[in-house]
Amino acid sequence: MRYMLLIYQKEQDGPPSAQEVERATAAHWAVMEETKKLGIYRAAEPLQPTGTATTIRMQGGKPVTLDGPFAETKEQLAGYYILDCKDLDEAIGWASKIPLVCSGGEGCIEIRPIRPLPVRGEQPENGRPVRSTNG
Repeated sequence: MRYMLLIYQKEQDGPPSAQEVERATAAHWAVMEETKKLGIYRAAEPLQPTGTATTIRMQGGKPVTLDGPFAETKEQLAGYYILDCKDLDEAIGWASKIPLVCSGGEGCIEIRPIRPLPVRGEQPENGRPVRSTNG
């Protein structure tokens, strides 16, 4: 089962120290290298700060472009991993190794299974795909 590990952090006004960045970067590389060796790594990338975000809302059937993130929250989406884990317990184990100090603040990791897409042209049965092109 593929899992997306969504990294949420509080953005700080100032950047983290060079030592914090170095430690976090090394920890991220360690997780990525280990999951690649195990063949479960699919993707991982950090996101730019929320000040660079653009949100599209539909109003009256027309798209409206807004600067900034959609939600006003204490923690912002900072990055993600996609790992092909055997079960939720394995995904939890990997999430516990991901550093949460990259943006200089506290954070959390949300783990969500990735729902497979149905093969194009096939209709889902009861909201679930009949067959998937993805693992």
